[in-house]
Amino acid sequence: MQRDDGYRGIWFELNEKYEYGDKYSGGLGTYTAKHVPLAVHAPQAGKTFFVWGGTKKGKRHLLLMASYYDRESGTVPRPVVVHDKRGVTDPHDDPTICLDDRGHVWVFVAGRANVRDGLKYRSREPYSIDEFELVQIHKGMCYPQPWAVRGKGILLLSTKYTAGRELYWQTSADWRNWSKERKLAGFGGHYQVSWERDGRVITSFNWHPGGSVNRRTNLYFLQTDDMGRTWETAVGEPVETPLKEVHNAALVRDYQAEGRLLYMKDINFDTDGAPVILHVTSTDHRPGPLDPPREWVTARWTGSEWEFHTVTMAYHNYDMGSLYIEGDGTWRIIAPTEVGPQKWGTGGEMAMWTSRDKGATWSKVKDLTTNSERNHAYARRPVNAHPGFYAFWADGNPDEFSDSFLYFTTREGDVYMLPPEIEGDTGTPIALPQGR
Repeated sequence: MQRDDGYRGIWFELNEKYEYGDKYSGGLGTYTAKHVPLAVHAPQAGKTFFVWGGTKKGKRHLLLMASYYDRESGTVPRPVVVHDKRGVTDPHDDPTICLDDRGHVWVFVAGRANVRDGLKYRSREPYSIDEFELVQIHKGMCYPQPWAVRGKGILLLSTKYTAGRELYWQTSADWRNWSKERKLAGFGGHYQVSWERDGRVITSFNWHPGGSVNRRTNLYFLQTDDMGRTWETAVGEPVETPLKEVHNAALVRDYQAEGRLLYMKDINFDTDGAPVILHVTSTDHRPGPLDPPREWVTARWTGSEWEFHTVTMAYHNYDMGSLYIEGDGTWRIIAPTEVGPQKWGTGGEMAMWTSRDKGATWSKVKDLTTNSERNHAYARRPVNAHPGFYAFWADGNPDEFSDSFLYFTTREGDVYMLPPEIEGDTGTPIALPQGR
């Protein structure tokens, strides 16, 4: 496979311009929130494998990249170009990742709408990125979310542009042969986030009235513990799929009735196994100041009802962060919650927040970046996140074409930039000064 000589992210602008800039733009190598997961820690190998949308030096040219952080040596290898999306500049085609039971690294390259196909790649050797083989060209695989379920195979959630952005799933028991895709929800359009634990896959999604992503609203939740054979609500009520009506048993909150828009960010399990959903609410799809302001919000299933709490103010609809719920009960959010150098553009300065009362109150414990040249965006949580590589993201100037570099943080908040240039076979991440 082709190796690159450093770590760079793709720069992109949607080109939907408003008074305060593009609807979203900047360094989008770890975009979108609906690409899940982008990293997996493999304790057997002592490595965190991760994927992103890379690029050629100084160009807008999408390369689908894979690499790993070696915990013992504290180094990263030259990254691998899994697939070159020749002529494509759009990070909607960014990849996702999972590891099968034998340790093979799978990379799911997203397609876009009905224009570009998705692709499924598998490493030839376990815990290796040296060689990948193309397993399948997948028609219409957008926003792939692959979940490896031990002993059962994979449950792949994705989106197809059938009648709007509709949600589908399919399974594979042997990682080669795939079931027919089945529709999960289709009543105008949806974006979802999902996660897996002990064979249980949870998903939360919104609704696009009239198929318009600029009107996205409402919060829904479903779960399955049998690889999609049955789907249930949080209370355990089975539902018939596909969901076809706006008001259905999966509805968590009717944000449309409140005049609020909803942007999906992350979902996780609390220490009791109950779902917690991280999202941003807003009143306008356009960037810029709002009154009332945008808010970061958590929704937690208590066992009998959904409980909502505000974390902090959000500055942009497309700010994206990750929610961690740790074994001692600490909830942690890593996200660009602080004003960045491009104030009203996508992203900002990264910060770390914690809660010790199940999201009721939050405290900012550390600014991970300060006085940056470019906004930081899309902080991503690895599966089985190791404290030494707890989140990773990219930076970029949302107001104009710029370089985009990649970063990661430890759980303690020590931030490193992945080396943009590597002279030998491996490189050492560059520690950012404390307080940046």
